[in-house]
Amino acid sequence: MTKWEYLTAPVLIHNTQAILNNFGRDGWELVTITTGATGEQLVAWFKRPVQS
Repeated sequence: MTKWEYLTAPVLIHNTQAILNNFGRDGWELVTITTGATGEQLVAWFKRPVQS
């Protein structure tokens, strides 16, 4: 069974692609993007398999 670790990170609107590409290079898979608590900021949720 795969074990996962999770990460949430703010995403800046003007640099979205670069931010997501950086996380992808580190092995993170984007699960979803939601608005933050204030509704003004985006928050990305990522997952990746836990390294053994």
